[in-house]
Amino acid sequence: MLDELNGRKIAIDAYNMLYQFLSIIRQPDGMPLTGPSGEVTSHLSGLFYRTTDMIAKGITPIYVFDGVPSHLKQQTTMARMKRRDEARKAYEAAKEREDIETMRMKAQQSVRITNEIIDSSRELLSLMGVAHIKAPSEGEAQASAMAAQGIVYAAASQDYDTMLFGAPTVVRNLSFSGRRKLPRKNVYVNVEPEIMSLGDTLSSLGLTRQQLVWIGIMIGNDFNRGIDGIGPKTALKIAKDSTSIDDMISKVASRGKSFESDVHEVEELFMHPEVKNITEGEMEKMLDNKCDIGGVAKFMCDKHGFSNDRLEKYINVLDKKEQQNRQSNINKWF
Repeated sequence: MLDELNGRKIAIDAYNMLYQFLSIIRQPDGMPLTGPSGEVTSHLSGLFYRTTDMIAKGITPIYVFDGVPSHLKQQTTMARMKRRDEARKAYEAAKEREDIETMRMKAQQSVRITNEIIDSSRELLSLMGVAHIKAPSEGEAQASAMAAQGIVYAAASQDYDTMLFGAPTVVRNLSFSGRRKLPRKNVYVNVEPEIMSLGDTLSSLGLTRQQLVWIGIMIGNDFNRGIDGIGPKTALKIAKDSTSIDDMISKVASRGKSFESDVHEVEELFMHPEVKNITEGEMEKMLDNKCDIGGVAKFMCDKHGFSNDRLEKYINVLDKKEQQNRQSNINKWF
């Protein structure tokens, strides 16, 4: 599937991808990889190897980091913090029992992205010559807007909210492909990248994007809790029968249900998110970053303790790409 993305520019929801790396790349007891000073390096491992794999397959990644989060996300953020704290306590209890499987699972559930993780990620990407930007607000909204604008082929995220933000094409499992073990089971499944079309989805369901947003509001998303007792099938029926968000709210109310927050604001966030307009010139400038091969090796090996032998073939990929870019720039003059 990655071969189908050859020659494509992909805007990647950076936070979403870093969360995956921090969750998956761990030691058997669930603890993350760490460097010489005890710093977490799981995200650097995933970011370096997966990004290099993308480049080797002809994909041009542009990482989009979150800016100032919407105040609507506060409730979701608080709920996640509570779940992380509970998972951390459960991890400690499992550690006392020497329950390795539970330790790993609970450690994954307690993942937290810190400023240090963000800063080190952006530093690595800069050294690799990989484009990255900071969104005004939600990273997935910015990635979706770039896809809708046509300056990238698709937005990449595991979060289905990306489609609600209007990305015409969404790539899932871009960094998650390969064999994965199911929790608490000695069973492995193959996870492959998946390309989803917003237009095809809307057409098959007989919906407009606004109605799809209403479904997201009813079943829940990052910005509001859904309605207990209303699942996808019921939400689909209500959305298709509604002519406006107020009509949808009335139909939900007729079932004895109500929303905890102002869903007009949630609809507005999805339909008209705060994003930056990226021009073709700005995109070209971002993609013209130079790779610092020596800087990458020093950052990964000397500073963070990665094996130089293992990094060598991946650094060669970056070096080859840098030479191709240099030759391409020379050819522009002739």
